[in-house]
Amino acid sequence: MIIIISLGAACLLGIGFVAQQHAAYREPLEEILHPRLLLDLMRMPLWLAGIGLMVCGQILGAIALRDADVARVEPLLAMNLLFALTAAHVVYQEPFGRMLQVGAVLVCGGVALFLFAGRPQGGRLPDPVSTRWLAALPVVVVAVALVFFGLRRSLKVKAMSLAAAAGVLYGLQDVLTRGSLLTLDNGPNVLATWQLYVLPCVAVVGLLLNQSAFDAAPLQISLPATTVAEPICGIVLGVAIFAERLQVTPGAIAGEVAGLVAMVTGTVILGRSPFLAKPVAQPQ
Repeated sequence: MIIIISLGAACLLGIGFVAQQHAAYREPLEEILHPRLLLDLMRMPLWLAGIGLMVCGQILGAIALRDADVARVEPLLAMNLLFALTAAHVVYQEPFGRMLQVGAVLVCGGVALFLFAGRPQGGRLPDPVSTRWLAALPVVVVAVALVFFGLRRSLKVKAMSLAAAAGVLYGLQDVLTRGSLLTLDNGPNVLATWQLYVLPCVAVVGLLLNQSAFDAAPLQISLPATTVAEPICGIVLGVAIFAERLQVTPGAIAGEVAGLVAMVTGTVILGRSPFLAKPVAQPQ
């Protein structure tokens, strides 16, 4: 059941990303990383529909995260890339050539292989003031570094860098979601925990980064980095914060490494797509 719920969440997320990117790509480049971008997008019905689909996908993902480990759910949520590229091909008639198909299969196959080899299990909710939560700080540093790295790069590199930063924060968001849900299961003290208040802040910043990436480049360039960064970050934080365990036999480690390599390779292939980032000068 967890697999079905997670794949349903991935489907809704993927279709939602297509609608969001189609709307955000029409916005001027000057609004990248500016809160005005979100304010302008909020007036677009298509974007709001995409956000609605994404929220529904996140709710399903939260249900899965409530009953399963982060490291088990995250790789399945990464399948949203395949749903997104397929939806873009069907709805907007965007080309989905052989190399793009290979890249998408490598990304999705990589997460499936990682899940099968790692067989993540176990884990427990740490105390809200446990030092385990400090593992989230390097994640924030990585996200900030990715943003600064992409600022003075080409639009294609900027889109991938911002998308990766968004994925990192989405992974942190998933972990905070699971922590809040587990706290709620243990009693009514969830309102007294800092995680519940940090969660919406992380979500909004991640959304701004994601829409900025969508503004800069087509879906084939602006989404894969998010798809890869989110599960990797979520899995690492799941192990560090919730003490989740992955298989560490030689065969399992080989499969986990191969899965990660496939994910990264697929992302690189998709990033080398013939689609170009939009020109700086936008038509009026």
